[in-house]
Amino acid sequence: MQSRVDRHLHVAVIMDGNGRWAKRRGLPRVAGHRAGVGAARRVVEHAVDVGIGRLTLYAFSSDNWLRPPDEVQRILWLLRAFLRLETERLRQRGARLTVIGRRDRLPGALLREIERAESATAEGRCIHLRVAIDYSSRDAIAHAALTTNALPSGQLPSADEQRQRLAQVLMADSGEVDLLIRTGGEKRLSDFLLWESAYAELVFTDCMWPDFDAAGLDVALEEFRRRERRFGAVPALAFPAAAASLGGAQ
Repeated sequence: MQSRVDRHLHVAVIMDGNGRWAKRRGLPRVAGHRAGVGAARRVVEHAVDVGIGRLTLYAFSSDNWLRPPDEVQRILWLLRAFLRLETERLRQRGARLTVIGRRDRLPGALLREIERAESATAEGRCIHLRVAIDYSSRDAIAHAALTTNALPSGQLPSADEQRQRLAQVLMADSGEVDLLIRTGGEKRLSDFLLWESAYAELVFTDCMWPDFDAAGLDVALEEFRRRERRFGAVPALAFPAAAASLGGAQ
């Protein structure tokens, strides 16, 4: 299955199951994370091939700091290695890479690699790859609310105005999530792109992330195509209603 999809499509992925994948094979958890890097490479490559416009990968949540320090350090090292090894390939494929999430708690070496990768791929137009590192959607919404809760006159905005302003901040560089995929068998959002996924189609798969590949992405895309997206309205009016109610971002 190799049909192309809408270049405006935004696909988000919760890459879950690395640790369980390793445990089932009698391997240390870091082996699962290492295998997960390979899966990320495969999915990014295929996303470019089928014409996905935006791909957001949940690499490291703010809650992941609660994991054992040694595992955290190894994950961050793998993220740095991924950026170092894949940046040139991404640039050649016309990908733009950006990292979302907090940066004040990341190691300096990883920060420098992020900045280098973002700069090197800034002109990419074929796909926008966003990697969420030290990311919390609740934190992002709270921060956006703090920066948009007052008008220049000092008056508080109306609920509709605040909603529009929040949408502009939270989705300025991403738009709505159209399809959200979670691997690993769990069925929750885990504080990932909560605002942006308000009308996303959700696809959950039991496949562990290290085993996810181009075929798995195709299956999720085919499931997405079968869905009727109404955005709370009748089908004929669905898209205009969604654009109006969600700030026009799509």
